[in-house]
Amino acid sequence: MVEKPETPGTLGWPGVVRLGLVQTALGSIVILTTSTLNRVMVVELALPAMLPGALVGWHYAVQLARPRWGYGSDVGGSRSRWIVGGMAILGLSAVAAAASTALMASSVVLGVTGACLAFLGIGIGVGASGTNLLALLATRTEPERKAAAAAIVWIMMIAGFIVTAGVAGRLLDPFSMDRLIGVTAGVAVVAFVMTVLAVGRMERPGARDADATEEDTPVAFRAALAEVWSETQARRFTVFVFVSMLAYSAQDLILEPFAGLIHGYSPGQSTQLAGVQNGGVLLGMIATAVIGTTIGRSRARFMRRWTVGGCVASALALGALAIGARIGPAWPLEPSVFALGVANGAFAVAAIGSMMTLASAGRKGREGTRMGLWGAAQAIAFGLGGFVGAASLDAMRALLPDPGTAFAFVFAAEGATFVVAAVLATRVGPTVADGLRLPAMPAGEQPGPATGA
Repeated sequence: MVEKPETPGTLGWPGVVRLGLVQTALGSIVILTTSTLNRVMVVELALPAMLPGALVGWHYAVQLARPRWGYGSDVGGSRSRWIVGGMAILGLSAVAAAASTALMASSVVLGVTGACLAFLGIGIGVGASGTNLLALLATRTEPERKAAAAAIVWIMMIAGFIVTAGVAGRLLDPFSMDRLIGVTAGVAVVAFVMTVLAVGRMERPGARDADATEEDTPVAFRAALAEVWSETQARRFTVFVFVSMLAYSAQDLILEPFAGLIHGYSPGQSTQLAGVQNGGVLLGMIATAVIGTTIGRSRARFMRRWTVGGCVASALALGALAIGARIGPAWPLEPSVFALGVANGAFAVAAIGSMMTLASAGRKGREGTRMGLWGAAQAIAFGLGGFVGAASLDAMRALLPDPGTAFAFVFAAEGATFVVAAVLATRVGPTVADGLRLPAMPAGEQPGPATGA
């Protein structure tokens, strides 16, 4: 099958892969700041799990400004500047977060103060860069390619998780705080350089979207946001994103402490365990994307069912972890974590396809604002999910003498939340369900396990 000529101003598959490299860079920094630093605070420094939970929740709270950052690129004519600037802030803040964690060993007050400032910067960097990356992808990709392009970009982000978890995990052992700071700085530099090279000359500086019209004259931010919220599709999907991501995020901050406290994993080993989980996520995403491209008229119905099935499978995997928490080191932890990742990936890629399809629905010139709105909903859910999961663990450990029982209770509660998300997914309106479509890619360009793209 011959690929049709590119419409001027749109991205071909090489351009999509270039933007995927930015997601890879984002993922490489995020996994260190939200997983590894969390583990160090809870296990090595013996601080309450609520502390890293609050810090990660804080960085998500900052991302409530995502709609404003997306709106800024909608009216500013260049999304690349926001992407590169956000990545620079993210990298510097990640190094500051690692240094603040090391400072906690000698002064908890100073360390926590520095960490609060660092995670403020992390939230700004992730929000500004990530929102405008997706907006650029949505506005520069042909409609029939959007969902498949989104799957490729997200798969590349997960690849960043996996590579960073594996490489950084090895470099962190034997563990020291100086080594933690050095590894974080190295990852940040590589991520920034990769971003600059990826978005270079991606768009003409100062140029508005090629399909903008006179009716898209910039309006005040509040008016633009109200306009987007008035759209039925955007409003429905915002609620769906919030509920589903709340279920998705609740286990993020307790998995590595679980591996350390119950299964005796070292910091390097628990970091590598995050790579195992994200390897499962990668497989789930690839499988969903590949199978989705083979579905004919029933593709939308299939993707809707796949979303529900991913939520149910995630609940079952969390139930397995709850059982493993009671059994202890004899339980096969890595297969259980891998299964959780596969289920999460299957669910997530369906929602990603919907997001990319709906981003361009409604009035043109609001893609960044829509992406920002959904990103803010996701950020609130992730912040609440991570904090509630960590706080619930602290509460259960205070009430129950056996830490394994405490972890089992929290994992079971998270599984129940996924069941609720599955029920809600069955009630998502047909407008959103129609968005869960993965258009077929040109022959020979289907994503596969060998390349991830």
